[in-house]
Parts: sequence; structure tokens; C-alpha cells
Amino acid sequence: MTGLESAEDFHARVLAAAGEDGRLAFRADDAMAAWDIYPYELDGLRMKPLAPLADAEPPRRGETAEECWCPAGVPPEKELAWSNERWVLQALPGTLPAELMLQPRTHHDLGDLPADLAAEMGVLTVAIAAAVESLPAVARCQLARYGDGGAHLHLFFLGRPSRMLQLRGSPLLDWADQLPPLPDDVRRAHAAHVGTLVQDAVGGFGPSGL
Repeated sequence: MTGLESAEDFHARVLAAAGEDGRLAFRADDAMAAWDIYPYELDGLRMKPLAPLADAEPPRRGETAEECWCPAGVPPEKELAWSNERWVLQALPGTLPAELMLQPRTHHDLGDLPADLAAEMGVLTVAIAAAVESLPAVARCQLARYGDGGAHLHLFFLGRPSRMLQLRGSPLLDWADQLPPLPDDVRRAHAAHVGTLVQDAVGGFGPSGL
């Protein structure tokens, strides 16, 4: 198909825009650095030099079902906010009012998720986001899927703290790295609250091990 860039073409075009030291100029004028929610001061801030193009993408953990830890065998004592026969919603330690991870029990990534699981994922996404946003300390629920470290599909649900306007949008994770840890009893209570509401909305099993 014409007009599609190769990885080499993309890398070469970006590298051509860099300076002699291989660094891209910091676009403080029209990039997110101009937002009032940007979490860093610009004095002294600069981009790392661009690295050479890798020979290949590195293998991820669990590229095959035999190599992957799939949630099918999650023990009852595992900290689950919610589960059913096809999905588990795990409560994660962190710094935000809610940090949860949704995974299918069977070994799939986003690109090969069967239609029935994809449809259910949509319903679950709505239910989980609504439950997270019902927490008193949360204003918005952000979603994230990366898939660069692990091949098994895992969706993150992140509760952006209410009325902390600097934490809006994509800088949330930058701030989350610096916030103090959420107390464990609060984390468990929040995850149980979310799991109970998801159970009320879509069925399945509520909090386990929290």
C-alpha cells in the first residue's frame, strides 16, 4: 500500500529533525509542555538523545500460552476486586485512589481477542469506569493498555484524584510515580467498593481476598 512508512523511514525522518547531539528540540511552544497540567519545570529539561533503531522488537513475557502466567489459576486468596469465568479484575498497589488491572483468563492479546470477549470487555470497561468514578476521592477514570512488557492482554483502570487539577490528563502517571503510597486499608476498601458495584452491574463474583 503506497504512503506507508517503514520503521527505518520513520526513524530516519525523526532523526533528521534532531540536532547534532541526536536530541530533539524540546517543543515547549505547541506540545503538552505548554499545558497548565504539565508536571515539570522547563528550565534544564531536555530530551534524551535518540537511540539507534533496534534490529528487532524484543520478546515480551508470555508470548505463548505455555510461557505466560494466565489468570485461569488465580487462587481465591489473590486480591481480586471482581471476577467471572472469563475475566479477572485485580487490585494493584499504587499511589492513586484506584489502580486496577483487567485480564482475560484465556491467553489473548488485544489484537487477537475473540469477538465475544471483545464485546464483554466493552461492557466491563463501562462498568469498571463507572464504579471507579463513584469513589469519593476520584474525579475521572483513565484507561491504559501498553502491552510492551507482557503479551497477555491487561487493561489498567486509574482513578484520577478529585479536584487535583494538576493531575488531569496524560501527566497522571508522572505524578503517580511521585505520590506517597495509598494506605493498604484504603486500597482494599476502594477495590472492594469497585468490585461490588461491578458485580451489581454485570454479575460475576465480587471482592476476593481483600
